[in-house]
Amino acid sequence: MTRLVGWIVFISISLAVVGGAHYYLWLRLVRDVALPPPLHYALTAVTVLLFVSVPLTFWVDGALPPERARRFVLLGYVWLGLAFFLLVLVAGADLGRGVARLIAAYWSDGPPSDPGKRLTMSRMVGGSVALLAGGAGALAVRSGLGPVDVKEVRVALSRLPERLSGTVIAQISDLHIGATLGRDFAEDIVERVNAIEPDVIVITGDLVDGSVHVLRDHVAPLANLRAPHGVYFVTGNHEYYSGAGSWCKEVERLGIRVLRNERVEIGDDEASFDLAGVDDYGAARIKKGHGQDVQKALAGRDESREVVLLAHQPRTVFEAKKFGVGLQLSGHTHGGQMWPWNFLVRLQQPVVSGLARFGDTLVYVSNGTGFWGPPMRLGAPAEITKVVLEAPAVS
Repeated sequence: MTRLVGWIVFISISLAVVGGAHYYLWLRLVRDVALPPPLHYALTAVTVLLFVSVPLTFWVDGALPPERARRFVLLGYVWLGLAFFLLVLVAGADLGRGVARLIAAYWSDGPPSDPGKRLTMSRMVGGSVALLAGGAGALAVRSGLGPVDVKEVRVALSRLPERLSGTVIAQISDLHIGATLGRDFAEDIVERVNAIEPDVIVITGDLVDGSVHVLRDHVAPLANLRAPHGVYFVTGNHEYYSGAGSWCKEVERLGIRVLRNERVEIGDDEASFDLAGVDDYGAARIKKGHGQDVQKALAGRDESREVVLLAHQPRTVFEAKKFGVGLQLSGHTHGGQMWPWNFLVRLQQPVVSGLARFGDTLVYVSNGTGFWGPPMRLGAPAEITKVVLEAPAVS
């Protein structure tokens, strides 16, 4: 009963926020520009339909098989992305006009500006916002649905044996295989990752959006990932929305080792390092028996050995730092996915994208390999990360 009430409250708040956003866009882009009545009524009806499309998109995404849902869901999510750009631009324009009015009021005691001029300004702003949002949306869709490139990152680790200098870890993260990205996408990513010829392959969470029953065939190509020292996976938050226990078993069935607060040795008897992995940062709140435990993953290890930690969320780095982790590989943020969302992500995560240092611990945050929601990326291109480990220079 408590869970049902929680869902009702969540859905009600979400609909209120989405409805308020669409009303705001209608005020600024339809009402304020005083269009001829037929066009005004037509755009009002379109705004209502677009509002309805948002909850409908989420329902279709979860209720129908990916093959049947894909086209509608993609269109619905494209509108969600365009609406985001429109909101940012309209809010920015309103802020600019507000500042201009304050300055004008300070310097002049004259009467309010001519209504005709205000209408002209509203139309100019509305037209400019529509054009800019459309252009940003087109660029973002092109980037979001385009090929995923390999990004090379070289990381020097102080405890890495000289013999292992040049070890390549291929990192993929946040594939979000589901209604919008399916088997074809997975096959393409596998081909691109294998072409790197990595020593180790890691998947740092948010592999799927949906149940094993629905998506088993779509993730099946991941069984073809090849690396001499193995393929490893840690859970992300979306696994816990999709049945984490079942997905851990399915991933293992594909020949991929799931690291749940544990570690393995990479290398041989003469030269090696530890590769550890932990459950998602928030897993304990969602599924009993799951939850991040860096201490457990690293318990009893030889602290003179280098350790690379797989953790879906960057904020695990504060715990990793306490236990002497050399490098943490994370995802989750999508690099912000669509500028300027990255500024909001920064309020929750210590790093949004790229390599950063926290004391003696480095953390690399991938932009992600797929996308969630809108098939769009602006300022945060998708990536397959080729992480090249380097030993200290010999003096």
